[in-house]
Amino acid sequence: MSAPASHVTPPTGLEQPDPRRWWALAVLGLTNLVVVLDSTIVAIALPAAQADLGMADSQRQWVITAYALAFGALLLLGGRIADYWGRKRTFMVGMVGFGAASVWGGLAQSGGELIAARAVQGAFAAMLAPAALAMLTVLFARGKERDIAFAVFGIIAGTGAAFGLLLGGILTQYADWRWCLLVNIFFVAIGLLGGWKLLVEARAEGRNRYDIFGTVTVTLALASLVYGFARAEHGWGETDTIGFLAAGVVLLAVFVLSQTRIGNPLLPLRVVLHPVRAAAFSIQAVVGAVMMGAMLYLTFHFQIVLGMSPVMAGVANIAMTAVIMATAPVSTKMLAGLGPRVVLVLGPVLGASGMFYLSRITPDGSYWSQILPGLVLLGLGLSLIFVPMQNLALAGVDPHDAGVASALASASLNIGGSIGIAIFTALYAGRLEDSLAEGADMMTAFTDGYSITFVAAGVILLIGAVICGVLIRGSREDLAPASDMVVMH
Repeated sequence: MSAPASHVTPPTGLEQPDPRRWWALAVLGLTNLVVVLDSTIVAIALPAAQADLGMADSQRQWVITAYALAFGALLLLGGRIADYWGRKRTFMVGMVGFGAASVWGGLAQSGGELIAARAVQGAFAAMLAPAALAMLTVLFARGKERDIAFAVFGIIAGTGAAFGLLLGGILTQYADWRWCLLVNIFFVAIGLLGGWKLLVEARAEGRNRYDIFGTVTVTLALASLVYGFARAEHGWGETDTIGFLAAGVVLLAVFVLSQTRIGNPLLPLRVVLHPVRAAAFSIQAVVGAVMMGAMLYLTFHFQIVLGMSPVMAGVANIAMTAVIMATAPVSTKMLAGLGPRVVLVLGPVLGASGMFYLSRITPDGSYWSQILPGLVLLGLGLSLIFVPMQNLALAGVDPHDAGVASALASASLNIGGSIGIAIFTALYAGRLEDSLAEGADMMTAFTDGYSITFVAAGVILLIGAVICGVLIRGSREDLAPASDMVVMH
């Protein structure tokens, strides 16, 4: 779930194609892979990590949330750092920090230590991802080679999450859950060596002021909201739940106000006030909530209730990704024929039907009859969403704001995932407690808890469909970004 930095014009010294650019693409693609797969690789390992470190059910969600929240909240700042401080320098520092945090997490002796390491991982990933894409825009400035390079980058991003689930299952089952983090050492070593040899320093000219106040305010706002939703498992009316949610809303309002008062804001509000782009960012957040939040509980169902091995749980999850990849060409044709508005209403509706189907699971149910049809429906829906989603994030945007708009789309995905996990965990915990109080056995209670998260995910997808139906207007041609803008898949 990576994100680009600001739109840049290639420096004069790099107008001739770099002869090492394809090797550099391999290094940057590897960076994209490690950033994306680390959002999912520990999902399969969570039951084993929870047992080993003695984490409570409410604590384990933060292993995923901490990474996604830090990544999403700091992406815009990471892009600015890469632009102003230097892309190669930011890339190398990000690699070192990401590797160190991975080792820390792999050697963690407590749940709190693991969560802290994951947050640091996310912070350095927010430096890595925009630096990598900014260098890609310099190496492949225009033409067919640029299209190929971004297609490769997009394919890696699209398959990285599924690869993370599978790799996480293999490492957990045949080595140890800790290797889901320690494996990053190998990726980092290749990235550092390749980056040192192949990448060229570049930075953006012009204003280089950092919006530190905006960064701190929006990060605290998002953290407060996520923590408030997480505390809701103890009751929506509890003082700390209401307090953190209220603080998050106030801090978010302060952030928005601050963005209107400074000359070089972290997030120019004109980027989010455009209705079509607002719809794109909203559906990104919805997709993040579903893919990180609801699918996490499906992974738990596979291992804890159905008794699948970590490897088989990873394989079972890949069905959805396979459907997305197989139907992408059809979705592209539908977009051309029906236009983005129809496609972005139909996609969430199909995805919601898949989540509602999954909510019918039982403790003794079959994967083939209770799970697979729902994953197919969800994959069909997400395929329709993914095809136009990123381009709409750049609809009508000025070239100067293209990097910010594209970064915000990726940030929305991660922030939506963070909030989604917190909300789904609160719903899961409440339903689990009610089910046990009603006399259900533990496996039935687990299943009831998972089911309510799938229902909630379906409802969120339907809300996303309504938002897209109301806000998206115009033809496909009108909504396409300019050909020279950076689009990250």
